[in-house]
Amino acid sequence: MAELLPYAVSADSSRGRRFPEPFPAYRSEFQRDRDRIVHSTAFRRLEYKTQVFVNHEGDHFRTRLTHTLEVAQIARGIARALGLNEDLAEAISLAHDLGHTPFGHAGQDALNECMRDYGGFEHNLQSLRIVDKLEQRYASFDGLNLCFETREGILKHCSVATAGRLGDLGERFINRTQPSLEAQICNLADEIAYNNHDIDDGLRSGLLSFDQLKEVSLFERNWASVRDAYGAIDERRLVHETVRRMINALVCDLIDMTTSNISRCLPQTLDDVRQAGVLVGFSDEMDDAQQEMKRFLRKNLYQHHEVLRMTRKAQRIVADLFAAFLDDPRMLPPAYRSGDNQPRRVADYIAGMTDRYAMKEHRRLFAVGEI
Repeated sequence: MAELLPYAVSADSSRGRRFPEPFPAYRSEFQRDRDRIVHSTAFRRLEYKTQVFVNHEGDHFRTRLTHTLEVAQIARGIARALGLNEDLAEAISLAHDLGHTPFGHAGQDALNECMRDYGGFEHNLQSLRIVDKLEQRYASFDGLNLCFETREGILKHCSVATAGRLGDLGERFINRTQPSLEAQICNLADEIAYNNHDIDDGLRSGLLSFDQLKEVSLFERNWASVRDAYGAIDERRLVHETVRRMINALVCDLIDMTTSNISRCLPQTLDDVRQAGVLVGFSDEMDDAQQEMKRFLRKNLYQHHEVLRMTRKAQRIVADLFAAFLDDPRMLPPAYRSGDNQPRRVADYIAGMTDRYAMKEHRRLFAVGEI
């Protein structure tokens, strides 16, 4: 790794782990975090969790796992260009969606509604709960015992009331300070990945068309440049060339604008970064283009009638499972029957399900003839 700039997170500036451990041989603390995340059960489950399209709808649509890998690749490249800690950016990216429910945001919304009287459900908090408690792999502690800065990056947003219960991890939400630049990068790398790749999946599925997407300035501009450069090429190459150019434009703009923001602010230490405003971001023009794309996807893909039909089914599956398990916890696996907060343990169980496992459990409980 190239030499880090003074305001990047380093092992020396880290607040460390909740349970002290010897320094790892032959790798950094944040490489150790990355490795623990990759070897976790929750990470493996991402392969069969929805991004937009339910897993069984097609082999080539993105899942939470492929999305996570794409975020990590984008975040690591940006961190390298800015002289920041690539390993930390990668670790945060790989963990950022561990707490997602089956069926994407539809599942999260349904589980949050089920948990309304029991503290609610939010996937960022669930990701933190997984790495702090639910993963049980190590003899000396629950969870993965990740570094403070990795855990901080996982928790992108949080209410002040909840922050007060999180100790030092929640302080920045109360004091209105910022996380590390590496954490800020991961937040926007997530947006870059899902916006552009949802366009790719939307076209692949037939739910979006080129004519519709020409209304989006960033797409139209890059689509036209591909046509000018290559003329008539097959559709898959045209889509890929256009999407990769959009990603490149967004990443380059973010690096340039962030470099300008840092030059204006002149942070000298990690604490300077925390006290500054948000430093990682797009130019005004590119931010407008990014917001336009998000509005387009919300209207034309996420609210497409075929997606909404699956959304409704997913919400019913989650709600039915929650009601059944809360009514009779004896139907839960033994590990989820203990503790003094049974609704939260039911939510842990459902949130950990893959799409196909949730559908299978639903059939077992509600379909006549299934066992």
